[in-house]
Amino acid sequence: MTEDTILIQTNTGSVEGDLAVPVRADGLVIFAHGTGSSRHSKRNRNVAAHLRNAGFATLLMDLLTTQEADEERYTRHHRFDIQLLLDRLVAATDLATSRSDVGGLPVGYFGASTGAAAALAAAARSPDRVRAVVSRGGRPDLAHGMLPVVTAPTLLIVGGADGQVIDLNRQAMARMANAEVRLEIVPNATHLFPEPGALETVSRLAEEWFRTHLDASTSRS
Repeated sequence: MTEDTILIQTNTGSVEGDLAVPVRADGLVIFAHGTGSSRHSKRNRNVAAHLRNAGFATLLMDLLTTQEADEERYTRHHRFDIQLLLDRLVAATDLATSRSDVGGLPVGYFGASTGAAAALAAAARSPDRVRAVVSRGGRPDLAHGMLPVVTAPTLLIVGGADGQVIDLNRQAMARMANAEVRLEIVPNATHLFPEPGALETVSRLAEEWFRTHLDASTSRS
């Protein structure tokens, strides 16, 4: 496996990402972290490690610049700026798909919390290259008017004890008429899936979804 820290240039600042590519990767999964987090999110890194072991390349990226992340500790307004997060995710996808090592791989997004809304909005913007989306404890409702435009198969994973987020996911699901959408509820899990075995269940469900919908042989033909 090769690993590389990459710099992602955008019109509103530069962010970093950690790209890891196993031998003969079957697809590339780009992670969009949740509220108050970063590419160092332990939960996302655990899921990413599982996916790499299953044969997928992963890109864990920051959605905020260092300055924005510092501001966020006090203002808490960047986390709901879905347009900003969307632009960063699209820029990362542009860069990744231009590289020789992963450029030919089908792309999927794994979004958590508000990052899930950014992932769905980015998938709506690039329907020809984003093949699947997985949301963990996400707020897909924050993608608002982009939801009916999403065509990428989408898996929504929510904890069984996260009642309000379950309702928000069901509402978003009802608006996604142009995509295959499935809601998976992990019994007894809370919002961050800290319960024993909960995050492992998330990883397994994500692997199965990406295995079904990211087909490298089709993309390379």
